[in-house]
Amino acid sequence: MGEVDFNHVKSEPEFDGYLTQDGDFNSLYMAPPGWDIQPRAQQSVNNRTSNAVTTVDNSTSTSEVDTNFSASPICPAPLCRQFWKAGNYEDVLASRSQVQNSKNYLHVHPKFLHSNATSHKWAFGAVAELLDNAIDEIQNGASFVNVDKISNPRDGNPTLLFQDDGGGMDPEAIRRCMSFGFSDKKSNSAIGRYGNGFKTSTMRLGSDVIVFTRHLNNRTLTQSIGLLSYTYLSRMGLDRIVVPMVDYEYDMSSDTFKPLHRHGEEHFQSNLSIILQWSPYQTETKLMKQFDDIGPHGTKVILYNLWYTDDGTLEFDFETDPEDIRLRKTDDSKKVKSNMLISEEHIGNQYRYSLRVYLSILYLRIPQNFQIILRGKVVEHRCIAHDLKYPEFIMYRPQTGGTKEEILTTVGFLKEAPNVNIHGFNVYHKNRLILPFWHVVSYLDSRGRGVVGVLEANFVEPTHNKQDFERTSLFQKLETRLKEMTWEYWDYHCGLIGYQVKKKVQATVPAIDFAGHNDPRLQPISVDRSAKVSRPAVNPVFSIPASDFLAAQNRSRQCGIKRTQDDVLSALGRGRRQARAESNAPSAGRSMEIQPVFPAAMPLNQEEAIKLRQEHKKLREKCLGYEKSEEELKFKVSRLRNELREAQQEYQRMLNELQSLEVVKAEKDHI
Repeated sequence: MGEVDFNHVKSEPEFDGYLTQDGDFNSLYMAPPGWDIQPRAQQSVNNRTSNAVTTVDNSTSTSEVDTNFSASPICPAPLCRQFWKAGNYEDVLASRSQVQNSKNYLHVHPKFLHSNATSHKWAFGAVAELLDNAIDEIQNGASFVNVDKISNPRDGNPTLLFQDDGGGMDPEAIRRCMSFGFSDKKSNSAIGRYGNGFKTSTMRLGSDVIVFTRHLNNRTLTQSIGLLSYTYLSRMGLDRIVVPMVDYEYDMSSDTFKPLHRHGEEHFQSNLSIILQWSPYQTETKLMKQFDDIGPHGTKVILYNLWYTDDGTLEFDFETDPEDIRLRKTDDSKKVKSNMLISEEHIGNQYRYSLRVYLSILYLRIPQNFQIILRGKVVEHRCIAHDLKYPEFIMYRPQTGGTKEEILTTVGFLKEAPNVNIHGFNVYHKNRLILPFWHVVSYLDSRGRGVVGVLEANFVEPTHNKQDFERTSLFQKLETRLKEMTWEYWDYHCGLIGYQVKKKVQATVPAIDFAGHNDPRLQPISVDRSAKVSRPAVNPVFSIPASDFLAAQNRSRQCGIKRTQDDVLSALGRGRRQARAESNAPSAGRSMEIQPVFPAAMPLNQEEAIKLRQEHKKLREKCLGYEKSEEELKFKVSRLRNELREAQQEYQRMLNELQSLEVVKAEKDHI
């Protein structure tokens, strides 16, 4: 997150509400919802501040706000169209906020919106935050999220649309959404946590955002509109964040939505006038028209006044591909491109610039009844693990302070290896991609080239922007283990893609016939301290207890593909001592001879290993299919329960209406 200067903190006297701070500005706790009011004009220069972090309050009167105005047909433009320069405007001459009858408290300055949004260095990271909100709504019946480019009706400029058919938000929930530090997401599977993602993501993508949401609860149907406008705040020179909101409630008798005057009609009209002046919609009728395609519940987010690059062009490229949204490639982005065309077109590079490609790998699992739609076309989900050849499945057990967790990590070569210069681990957290193609080792000497891994690490916490993890000791241990996995996999398997093998793959225990020492396919092997393979005439034969050898092999398997020789060498040492002590005693079938394998026997072992991997892959795919089916059934059950609840509510409503009609009919008959 962008750093906040403590000079941006302003303390004001005499406030009847309350506000506390939990250590940093991301966990700012504001006064109770209802703060969506325009502040009074400032009357004293002494109360003015040019660098303050402000919050919006609910104690300001709107009596001095002029609501008799005609909205301009042109949508007001931001003071600066470049995101990284937008926080440098001057507000000293036009600072306007003053709280009436207030006590000491902290408030959030509009510049905090910009500094908070700088946590997203990458624009697609901000897009993902808004997608997360829709994914979290799957438990409330959401079946799609639509991302599209539409036009601003007031100036014709492109805007971004995010729409889902989830449960929507009631008047209280939308105020928490557009405040700082509030989060209603209590589910363990929910991606959102900090209550900060909506503000950082929207302000990173554009200067202004308007939200339309409809919610049905206990036969009460409400719809709300909220405006978070950096253009309005900066142009008016306000020194606190003002978020105008209006609410409507469905009136069954008139079959229309009527204004919900939570704080009086004058307050409602004041907020509505600000929305009409600074949003893309000039009239209340045009505002209400935006609910036509939302349905009984859902949310629509419209971002406008999108940011420009330093060369004066839109940050997003809508023209190159009519079914995609792309980022314009800068000089920095060109550095990551390979000279090989196949690498440039690979998903490992394309996700940086293509939103369609990024969204295809953004989530590890997507229910079958849920769709991500980008510019009118469904995004096809892609599992990176299915794009790997010669995969290994490694069980990683992090030390999480008493709790036992097992993290299945899939490691393999890309199908295009060695013709692509792409590698790294794709680390997910609660189904969401946090680190795509994360380089855990240096690839300058080709060691590890083309090795890609996939895992879901729920035992470490992501940063606020969900583009990295908090650098805790657990994360550092994970990074160290992933480095080991990369090098080990490469050393043992690089020969499969044409590189010189540095280490031979050890034969697995099932490949050794303990009773068939005369089998011509199997040659005894000898393991010395250097772990090198040698000829039988050079090294002596040692007798090793079979139980020790099997125990060593089992311990080796528990460590994944890590083929350390310590356990085997230890067993060899015990074998030497036992051989000397029992030189005159028969082994009685409890030991076996080990000598080097002739090179002619190696291809057979590799062929068997490949067959085992293929069988393992098939079984793993079946397992994943069963898990996916289970999740789809759970979501289906949840959706059917919601539909049943809505049907029961509708039945109750119709029953009440029927009873009221019968009463009216009875009164007429009586008359």
